[in-house]
Amino acid sequence: MCRVNGLILVGARVLGTDGLVDLYVQGDRLTAVVPAGEAAPEAPGPGAPERVQLDGRLVVPGLWDAHTHLTQWALVRRRLDVSGATSAAHAVRLVAACLADPAMAPAPGQPLVGFGFRWAVWPDEPTAALLDAVAGGTPVVLLSGDLHTAWAGTAGLRFLGIEHPTGLLREDEWIPASPRIVQAPDDVTDALVADAARAAAQRGVVGVTDFEVADNLAVWRRRAGLGWDALRVRAGVWPEHLDAVLAEGLRTGGTFTASPLLTQGPLKVISDGSLNTRTAYCFEPYAGATGPDAHGLLNVPTDDLVPLMARATAGGLDCAIHAIGDRANALALDAFAASGARGSVEHAQLLRWSDVERFARLGVTASVQPEHAMDDRDVAEQLWPGRADRTFPLASLARAGVRVVLGSDAPVAPLDPWIALASAVTRSRDGREPWHPEQALTLPQGLAASTDGRGTAPVAGGPADLAVLDVPSLDEPAVASDALRTLPVAATLLAGQWSHRRL
Repeated sequence: MCRVNGLILVGARVLGTDGLVDLYVQGDRLTAVVPAGEAAPEAPGPGAPERVQLDGRLVVPGLWDAHTHLTQWALVRRRLDVSGATSAAHAVRLVAACLADPAMAPAPGQPLVGFGFRWAVWPDEPTAALLDAVAGGTPVVLLSGDLHTAWAGTAGLRFLGIEHPTGLLREDEWIPASPRIVQAPDDVTDALVADAARAAAQRGVVGVTDFEVADNLAVWRRRAGLGWDALRVRAGVWPEHLDAVLAEGLRTGGTFTASPLLTQGPLKVISDGSLNTRTAYCFEPYAGATGPDAHGLLNVPTDDLVPLMARATAGGLDCAIHAIGDRANALALDAFAASGARGSVEHAQLLRWSDVERFARLGVTASVQPEHAMDDRDVAEQLWPGRADRTFPLASLARAGVRVVLGSDAPVAPLDPWIALASAVTRSRDGREPWHPEQALTLPQGLAASTDGRGTAPVAGGPADLAVLDVPSLDEPAVASDALRTLPVAATLLAGQWSHRRL
């Protein structure tokens, strides 16, 4: 980051204020917001502060992504993108083109790893034989967009060290084999994560919650030792590492390194699966599904979830419970009520209307990834017929008084809050008609859900975490045209220091 010793942002616009303002920064705090040209109540500090002319650019609080898997996102940024595949045959053509390009093909003996396929509504089945036809002896492993499924050719299966009759690995078939693909040496991942964090800062991001499936306490202490200064990070803890966090007396929001940028996050538990693998746990069966798994899968029974959450709560940790299906959400809320836990339901994708009200009564945050609504709209209509009106019910949650926060679940969606915000307020992408527009957030609601409780305008006394936008306003035409997805960010200030600047 570029360090400054006192700073005045001159001639800014902020939402809710007529005319231009000047913002005064000293150290890591925003000390004053005053009408342009007026002196601050107190001098910004010793010496002459840097004055930066903003010429009417809009300044908003720095943006947060409330749900990421940061290492996986960093890795995926370098992998073959198969998210646009409309069939297994289409995906195979993308693989063939990659293998034919010397600049993209993997080194001998190394796997070609792709990411992003969504096969639930494809007209053809993904099989190892299809990949074998173009891959030869090259190991090919493609990861689904929700990371709950992998598709491998025969050489790819050998690389993973497993045998499988079809090559399409779901849930428990895939997870034990995943470390061969989803992990890399520490020095490699640390460099890639630092690069991904710099890219996030270029989009106005100042902080993320990291739910990487890892010993995040150890990972982030290692990165702190390398001089991490790119983003604020709340490091989630998984059940297998809970004992270590509790033994140190760490609490959600507390620091665990010398860096104030790194803080302890919540306990993360995955209670059900996902829509695209038909494993999200639902009250009604999936369309056309029969048998014991027709309603999806519950990964953690409530009888096990409640004591786990109660133990984390007693130790000062919030809880973040993954729940996508409506029955999984209902059971997660039951567990919050029984355990007395604080925290969030991650995804909250399909809800009963009565559970929307329960979110509010229990004070549980709905941590939602709006871009998933655009990814899942067609498959939701097909697999959850008659339930689309209560899928991603953002407006209903907001009306009920539920705290809604937005994220990406990167790498499932890009780590870019403007993409999430655009989906939340337009319920549209790629020129399509809005999907259940009655569940859209307003622009102020969406922005407030993206700033970690800082609202829509900078306030004196808060952290000097700011995003300077290369626009004078966020008006309705910008929303209607979906320009939010590519909204230009001129600069990002993190704890009073530039993490991105092109002013």
